[in-house]
Amino acid sequence: MYKYLFGPVPSRRLGRSLGVDLVPLKVCSFNCVFCQAGVTTDQTLERKEYVPVADVMSELNNWLQAGGSADIITFSGSGEPTLHSGIGDVISLIRKLTDTSIALLTNSSLLHLPEVRAAIIGVDIIKASLSAWDNASLEKVNRVDGAVGIVQIIDGIKNLRQEFTKTLWLEIFLLAGINDDDESIKRIAGIVESIGPDRVHLNTVVRPPAEKGAMPVSPVRLREIAQIFDPTADVIPSVDAVLGEDEVGKRPVLGNDDC
Repeated sequence: MYKYLFGPVPSRRLGRSLGVDLVPLKVCSFNCVFCQAGVTTDQTLERKEYVPVADVMSELNNWLQAGGSADIITFSGSGEPTLHSGIGDVISLIRKLTDTSIALLTNSSLLHLPEVRAAIIGVDIIKASLSAWDNASLEKVNRVDGAVGIVQIIDGIKNLRQEFTKTLWLEIFLLAGINDDDESIKRIAGIVESIGPDRVHLNTVVRPPAEKGAMPVSPVRLREIAQIFDPTADVIPSVDAVLGEDEVGKRPVLGNDDC
């Protein structure tokens, strides 16, 4: 029925989440090895109106008029939402239509741009990703192809933390044998401490990834890693724990970071 909306879906972190997808499949600034949406076919840092703002808002208005309800409206989906140059306009228009809270799931690749931070300042929750500590690890996990560096990403998140007064979560996506050893985690934890997010979430592979070599970290190891962070990080439950056995596999694609 809808081209730019999906759900509401049961989110592992946000409750019943109505997804808003602002970019076509699979337009993204990263080509993450773990992405459940598959290999990035259009890797870019170009910001533009990938889908018409008017069409997105028409769908949302129709959904609301039809009695649609959700705990939260979440920018997620087929790629990186902040690539859409009109995301700030969409946020402002949503505010005029509904009191429902708004969340943004971002891979953090464009947060170093002041115009991006200004555009997203109106949401209630930002979940930003940080799964590396230097350019080499960034390439292994996110396959940035030199498009953006780790210093830009970290500085962007730090600047966002200073400007954004609502809820900021950091997600660390962990892959067995790539960034789950103690030394790697300690380096990431040090960066996280310098940022000071409200919460830290540990995530790992729960659905088929873009690359077969992207392997999940065990629940036991995730709990061990959580203790390295101060305060202790939250381990995101498996999708099965949220959906139940009958619903696993029925959710729409949600992009790099899930809900």
